Formats: sequence, structure tokens, C-alpha cells
Amino acid sequence: MEKEAKKARILVVEDDRSLARFLELELGHEGYAVEAVGNGYAAVVRAAEEEWDLIILDVMLPGIDGFTVCRRIREKSTVPVIMLTARDAVADRVQGLDAGADDYLCKPFATEELLARVRARLRRQKDGERENEKVTVGDLVICLKTRTATRGGQQIALTKREFDLLHYLAANAGVVLSRETILNRVWGFDYFGNTNVVDVYIRYLRAKVDDPFPRKLIHTVRGVGYVLREE
Repeated sequence: MEKEAKKARILVVEDDRSLARFLELELGHEGYAVEAVGNGYAAVVRAAEEEWDLIILDVMLPGIDGFTVCRRIREKSTVPVIMLTARDAVADRVQGLDAGADDYLCKPFATEELLARVRARLRRQKDGERENEKVTVGDLVICLKTRTATRGGQQIALTKREFDLLHYLAANAGVVLSRETILNRVWGFDYFGNTNVVDVYIRYLRAKVDDPFPRKLIHTVRGVGYVLREE
């Protein structure tokens, strides 16, 4: 008899009880193991107590707001987070991104779209687990398990988004990547701003990864995008 596949575990953080129950039923019907909590304090506690494959997180919560919850989760975990909110302003989406969210879905939403995003996030997480734990380019070493980066043996302090960007560049070392491609693969959701955010984060990375060292790894290809390679 074949061993039954382990169900992906999803934590739903939603103070609207009817919506939380609806999500429990829909996700359960899809074969996921689901638990729901209704406030920010409970979310922080449950996120730390258990191993989750995905967290669906509302922004407007009693106790602690969703942005703060997400930041606290990110201090200890890289679990994918999809934020659900009625707030659809660009500034709110950017705030969710900076807090460490992987995706952002505005209410009201189509159930099919949420389920598709859940599948995509879980698939990406599974693919990431199959990757090599370390990516090395020259004297730059990126450890996926600990989400750390060193160059020449020196630790480089990176934010979540900076690490994700550096990892994507390093995983595609030698390949010229357009700003649109980087935005789609690293930010991972429908970003309604322009691609200038990529340039901003490239500057952040250069200040940490290249400026302290004589040999530069991050290069601009005019009219195309960026590439990480040894010269």
C-alpha cells in the first residue's frame, strides 16, 4: 500500500468568522489541512508553534495588524505568506511586500484565483526545497537553508527582498535578466508600480555585495537589464 501524501498545512488568519469558515471549507475541500485564528496575537503564537506550508493573512486584524504579524513571522520563518485585504492602494501593497509578504490579494476576490495562488506558492516552495542548498558564484556563497550570504567569508546583512533578488541573480548567473522578468520572478505578484523598484534594489545590493570588494559581480546591460557574473 502506498503511503498517503502529507497534506500541506495552511494557517488562515482572518477575523471575519464567516469568511474564515468559508476559507477553511474551500481549502479543506482541496485537500489541505487548515487551521483558522481570528486575531494578530494568536497568529504570531500559532505561526511560531507549528510548521506551516502557507499562511493566508488578513491585514485588518484585532490586536496586531497583519503587516506587524508578517514582520514578526519573518523574523523566524520563510513560510510563504499571502495577504488578504480590502485595502487596494499601491502603498498598501508595497507595505505588505516590505513586511515580507509573498503575494497580495484584494477583497472581494474570486475563490478560483485564491486557490490558484495557493497552488502556485506551494509549488514554488516545493521547487525551492529541491534546489541545492548553496549557490556559489566566485567568492559569493548563498545558503538557502539559512537564508544567508557571504562574500570572501564576510557575512552580508540582507533584507528578505534583497536576499530573494540576489538568490535569483545568482541562480541565473551569466544570464542577462530584464527588469520585467526580475519583477515577475522575485516580487511574485501583480505589482502595479513601474520597474524602477528593481533598479532601487539593485543599488541596495551593489552597496552591500559589490562596493566593499574590488571585483564586481552585478553588471548592467544597457537597454536590457542585469546580470550577475564574474568578469
